[in-house]
Amino acid sequence: MSRIVMLYRAVLAAVASAGAVAGQAQDVSTQPERLSADVRTLASPAFEGRAPGTPGEEKTVAWLIAQLKAAGLEPGGADGSWTQPVPLIRTKVGQGEVVANDTPLAPGHDVYLSTVRPQSRLRVTKAPLVFVGYGVSAPERHWDDFKGADLRGKVAVFLINDPDFEAGSGDDAAGRFGGRRMTYYGRWTYKFEEAARRGAIGALIIHDTPGAGYGWATVTAPGGENYDVADPSMPRVAVQGWIEGSAANRLFAKAGLDLAAMRAAARRADFRPVPLKGTGLSVDLPVTVTRAQSRNVIAKRTGRSRPEETIIYGAHWDAYGQGLPDAEGRTVRPGANDDALGVAGVLAIARAAAKAPLMARTQVFALWTGEERGLLGSETYAAHPIYPLATTVANLTLDILQTAGPSHDVLLVGSGQNSLEDQLAAAAKAQGRIVTPEALPERGLFYRADHFSLARRGVPTLLLMAISGAPDLVDGGRVAGQRWLDAYMRCYHQTCDAWSPSWNLAGAAADVDLIRRVGFDLAAGHDWPTWRAQSEFAAVRAKSDADRTK
Repeated sequence: MSRIVMLYRAVLAAVASAGAVAGQAQDVSTQPERLSADVRTLASPAFEGRAPGTPGEEKTVAWLIAQLKAAGLEPGGADGSWTQPVPLIRTKVGQGEVVANDTPLAPGHDVYLSTVRPQSRLRVTKAPLVFVGYGVSAPERHWDDFKGADLRGKVAVFLINDPDFEAGSGDDAAGRFGGRRMTYYGRWTYKFEEAARRGAIGALIIHDTPGAGYGWATVTAPGGENYDVADPSMPRVAVQGWIEGSAANRLFAKAGLDLAAMRAAARRADFRPVPLKGTGLSVDLPVTVTRAQSRNVIAKRTGRSRPEETIIYGAHWDAYGQGLPDAEGRTVRPGANDDALGVAGVLAIARAAAKAPLMARTQVFALWTGEERGLLGSETYAAHPIYPLATTVANLTLDILQTAGPSHDVLLVGSGQNSLEDQLAAAAKAQGRIVTPEALPERGLFYRADHFSLARRGVPTLLLMAISGAPDLVDGGRVAGQRWLDAYMRCYHQTCDAWSPSWNLAGAAADVDLIRRVGFDLAAGHDWPTWRAQSEFAAVRAKSDADRTK
């Protein structure tokens, strides 16, 4: 074989690798330097931590729209605009008195409380406390913690996670909820919602770091601030929050109960709610209520031949804004990795899509608001979709990427859910990498990011989130990856989640390219990703089969 022929074949192979789908000759790898520059801007003090409904939002939204316009994309929001309105209620609880069974609880230390009701004062007087175990009502798993208990006017006290999180082989709960892999029943959002549905006036979750997946500092990070979608038809408890583990032990002991024994009892199918005898919970705290019109930022690249079929790339633009000063006097929580880096990744894909030849399907680039406050922006979109969910091919979400350099693997959250994972594995193989399932499924990360708003309505999803395990770094392996993860988790939702010139974003750029590859292949092709038979979302998607056939 001549040297010219060998060179020609090498060029063909390189072109095929860089553009696996038709018309991707202009496909260009994501540049780490551009990712870094975008994060440096979004996480700068000028953006004030990007809290919804603040001047920081105005600057953020304006900057994002300018980037999308400059890339040559089209407005993809409501009525031909660049945005989708997300009406929010913002509440902030002030200092005051919290007493449980005649024992004062120190806000921020023993208990963390907030509300999403638009009330000027958070006042509860001697509301009875009832321990409801894990607070799970799951008929399909033959599990009911409530047993018909009347919670009206009472405060439900929950354990975090699922009944089988700590279950042994002799417990009834063992294996019913996926072992240590958290289900939606284990999420704090589900527990608060279930308490409201049952008429409770309040809900308290007992914090423990293994079950929650994060420490007490993460619980208290919002500083009494909370957000909700302004929808009066949705029931909400008057007071919601967490009680620190040792404080919970003392509270149970004063009621004549052993919390460790109650945990064990809650893993039995015959568990019944247990009243915490005493004077109940009394709360008297001032509340500042403001209403805000926040916005999702949405752009699109309209498809050539099947524009009604859409692929959505997503990340959330919001962070935690400003809070109490840290040890160095910093008040801005810039959210550099969570999730300015994910936003930078979506912008990189959007710029590449704008330069590529027009593909068959429409590509949508969604930058959500209110993720940190309970997936509020993506939930608003999913409840009021601009593009029908039945013909949404997939949602591909970036939320926290690692900043420690190239890795041998990519971490996937929610492994075993749908066929998109096969496409991700193929794209990773082309990079000389493998897919590693999340190492900490008990954290319930699959239910904690914006993709979940669409997944629960049947849209197949992929989520890349670097805090799902230690990456296998090229320089230092998984040991070095664990060091990076441990260091980052100390800054999770804190003032130190800040841009750094020492970041090595080669690995993050490679992850962005994986999502771009999967998305571009879908945009150019005919595939409809499917949920695995065992997924809880398969039945929802099946109901829209007829719409897609049309």
